[in-house]
Order: sequence, then C-alpha cells, then structure tokens
Amino acid sequence: MKKKKTIVFLIIFLSILSILIYPKVYQKKKVIKVNPIISEEIHSNSNIIENVNYVAKDSKGNQYIINALQGEIDYSNSNIIYLTKVQATIKMIDSDRIEITSDFGKYNINNFDTIFSKNVTIDYLDNKIIGEYLDFSLRRNSMIVSRNVVYTNLKNIMRADVIEVDIKTKDTKIFMYEDEKKINIISKD
Repeated sequence: MKKKKTIVFLIIFLSILSILIYPKVYQKKKVIKVNPIISEEIHSNSNIIENVNYVAKDSKGNQYIINALQGEIDYSNSNIIYLTKVQATIKMIDSDRIEITSDFGKYNINNFDTIFSKNVTIDYLDNKIIGEYLDFSLRRNSMIVSRNVVYTNLKNIMRADVIEVDIKTKDTKIFMYEDEKKINIISKD
C-alpha cells in the first residue's frame, strides 16, 4: 500500500512539475518585427563619414586631393563614395594646379574618377569654368564640363553646352548640343 501511495504521489508530483516547466521550455519564440523605415534609417546612417579627405597619387605622380563635408559609401559598390560640399585639388606633374568645388560628388576610390555636380567651379591659372556637371577622369585624362557652362578668363566670357579638355595635352573641344545653337563669346575689352 505504501508503494502505491508513493507511486501515485510521484506521478502527481511529476505531472505538476511538467505542467509548470513545459511552457517555459517548449514555448514558441517570439518574432519581433522591425519597422523597415527605422531599419533603413539605422542602416543608412551607419555608412556616413564626416569630414572626408582622400589623397592619392597615380602611377605618373599626379596628385589628387579631395575633401568633402560628408561622404556616404555606396552599398552596392564600396569603392564608390557619394560626397557633399566637395573641394578637390589636382596637382599634375607637367601642369599647374586645378581647383574644383561643387555641392555634390561621386568618387571612385580605385581609379580616382569623380563626377562633380551642382554649382561646379573649376579654377585653373586665370581661367574659371562654371557648370552643373563635371566628369573628371585621370584614367582617361579628360575633364568634361556640361550644363550651363560659362568659361571666363582675363579677356573673354564664353557660354556653351559642353567643354571637353584633355588634361595631358590641354586640347579643348567646345560645343553645343544642338547644331543651330552657337557658342556665345563676349570680349571684356
């Protein structure tokens, strides 16, 4: 009889114990949903760099210095950095210094190619070129300025759609997109 009571007591005890422990051990894991907008904000802020500064030299010895108030690394290509409030200096071995400023830029850290956009200003000796877009490439040795281009020097003011400069040879092409439009040159004298 004592054995029966002990077995019954043990079964009751184990039943109560399993009722108390079962929900804690076997309960489903809670799924926490994250608002995708918050997730994107947190994720996009993690790749922003303040006070960007790159100094690079190509194989020919040309030096390329770029500074920006802010940079953001491209998620799909970590070699691309989107820049804000950009200032660049190009020190060519066989030429004078070129200074460039713009509101925005897209810089490739592998080949130093940079696209400057919005309020682009290029200063070279006594020459100044302003425009809305500049594609600068040391690899191609070219600088292509477009959109509302105004070129000024000590004697002239010129308006065109595109100015294309070979950085190495200084050969320059100036043209309009439409054949019927003409390049406008005004003498300061």
